[in-house]
Amino acid sequence: MSWTQELYQVYEQQCGQEHNDGTVLLPVSHSTANAQIEVTLKQDGSFESARALSKEEGLNTIIPVTEDSGGRTSGVCAMPLADKLIYLCGDYHAYTGKNNLPHYGAYLEQLGRWHDSPYTHPSVDAVYAYISQGTLMKDLIDSHVLTPDESTGKLAEKVMLAGIAQADAFVRFRVWGGETPETWLDKSLYRCFTAWNGSESDENGLCYATGETAPLTYKHPSKIRNTGDKAKLISANDESGFTYRGRFQDKNEAIAVSYDFSQKMHNALRWLIQRQGISVQESGKRKESMQFDTLQLIVWTSSFADPPEMMQAAYAPDDDDDDERFDETVTPDTEPLYRDFLRKRIFGTKDFDIQSKVMLMGVDAATTGRLSIAIYEELEHSRLLEQLVRWHAETAALRFYAKRKISCPNSFAVREIISCAYGMENGKGFLEAKPEIIKDNVLRLLPCITQGRHLPADIVRNLVKKASNPLAYEHSYNHRTVLETACGMIRKQNIDRKEGIISMAFDPNETDRSYLFGCLLAIADAAERATYDENDLKARVTNAKRYWSMFANRPSSTWAKIENQLRVYMNKLGGKSIFYEKMLNEVMSKFKLNDFSDNSPLSPAYLLGYHHFNAEIYKKSENDRKNEEE
Repeated sequence: MSWTQELYQVYEQQCGQEHNDGTVLLPVSHSTANAQIEVTLKQDGSFESARALSKEEGLNTIIPVTEDSGGRTSGVCAMPLADKLIYLCGDYHAYTGKNNLPHYGAYLEQLGRWHDSPYTHPSVDAVYAYISQGTLMKDLIDSHVLTPDESTGKLAEKVMLAGIAQADAFVRFRVWGGETPETWLDKSLYRCFTAWNGSESDENGLCYATGETAPLTYKHPSKIRNTGDKAKLISANDESGFTYRGRFQDKNEAIAVSYDFSQKMHNALRWLIQRQGISVQESGKRKESMQFDTLQLIVWTSSFADPPEMMQAAYAPDDDDDDERFDETVTPDTEPLYRDFLRKRIFGTKDFDIQSKVMLMGVDAATTGRLSIAIYEELEHSRLLEQLVRWHAETAALRFYAKRKISCPNSFAVREIISCAYGMENGKGFLEAKPEIIKDNVLRLLPCITQGRHLPADIVRNLVKKASNPLAYEHSYNHRTVLETACGMIRKQNIDRKEGIISMAFDPNETDRSYLFGCLLAIADAAERATYDENDLKARVTNAKRYWSMFANRPSSTWAKIENQLRVYMNKLGGKSIFYEKMLNEVMSKFKLNDFSDNSPLSPAYLLGYHHFNAEIYKKSENDRKNEEE
């Protein structure tokens, strides 16, 4: 099915269901707004009280909307019930000096039609009776909700309500007498408005989505990603431009969608975005956000089971809430265990219907008024899980987690890969890339995850370049993260190309020239660091790191300089230098004839050699320490 049909099916299946996560699937002909004022009325329409709302209290207030008001941007277009002060106050001019008679008149005329119809509601009758008196602004000032300027008597311009100017405040109503005083939560009011709004429509036509004759709409909803979002997915209001000129005679030939279908489809999309936002921000577990700059990703399943997590690493050892973490250091030779762990974690803990599908959709604001579909995929649930196993297995590298002081195989979050490849250290000491760069590369990496496509070569090149320049990083842990990420992506690229080194751990049989030079660099770095005290570790940089960039381009001649300076530190180590001398000799013996004297630039494999042998040194030193203790 198309994305429109899938969203329509979401609405049909979930409408009327109770959702424990606090999200609301909006009824047809309803939207949300951020309210700053709440007015309480008695059932006869007399004023009782009013109060200012905090930003959190007024967030996502459900309001009825007509076809016109649901997408209003400018001009006079009243909401049916809750609205801004300029529409509700008959005395607006007296306290602002601005003429609002067209707005006030349009609001009263529309609310009056609803009030006089068979679909009226006690809350509608009460609000109509009160607003007709034209005293709302005075009542709000008397209730100390609005603040006038003492010298002029007009509203004080600098006073704000939840970040909004007083004159622009949005008002919602509470009416005593019914089962649900809160009009924004009253389901009987929802039904009455939907029925009345449907009775007002008289333009029928063929809906291209359902194939049925129904009231059509060409004014589709906005506020898709949030209550302040003005961008629309469907729009055809450019009569003088090139929206359909040359292909169609008018907009009816381009697209015709029924009002009911459009409302249900857009409301379902809003709900999915809101529901995903809850799972990311308020979940007990740490999760990757699915919003990247102006791009909003949405993932859902046809069975409404929890969708798989695509943007994270395989697991989070530093996360206290991760209940499936390793409880001890996982050595580099545990790659088979890691693969087995992946399958159990991704398949074993997921309750899914084998026949279900997973939908991945990304919407992006091309302009402030237009929303584009940047990506849309429909995937078999079981096949997607297989792809996730493959992605996490092929991009994994041995990673160090400082909080638990463990090293173990793991993959990388998508945002982390991009930040390492294109980011720089920010003022807080973390790697950060520009939002637009993250957004563009998320769309490039997603097909690699969901479809098994090859990794973009420029991402790997950038990672290799960044990892080859450790002096560019003020904090050593950032370079370590970049190096680990580069090694994971080099592995993935080698697997894609079916060539090169794909191991996560040191391979004693590997004789690749670049790999072996990387091993030498790791030994030189470790040997010099072994002579440092705690202050030196924080303040000094080893010669191996100092010459790293030069070493990658001219390894043979640069190694001669590093080795010459290394002798000083070997002497400091005394008898302990034998440990490093032995490893140097072992690596040197593996070079093929003339490979060591070859001074041409190293391939990315040298980073794998450095990373792998660094772990090997730690492993050997730990074994020696344990043997000495025994």
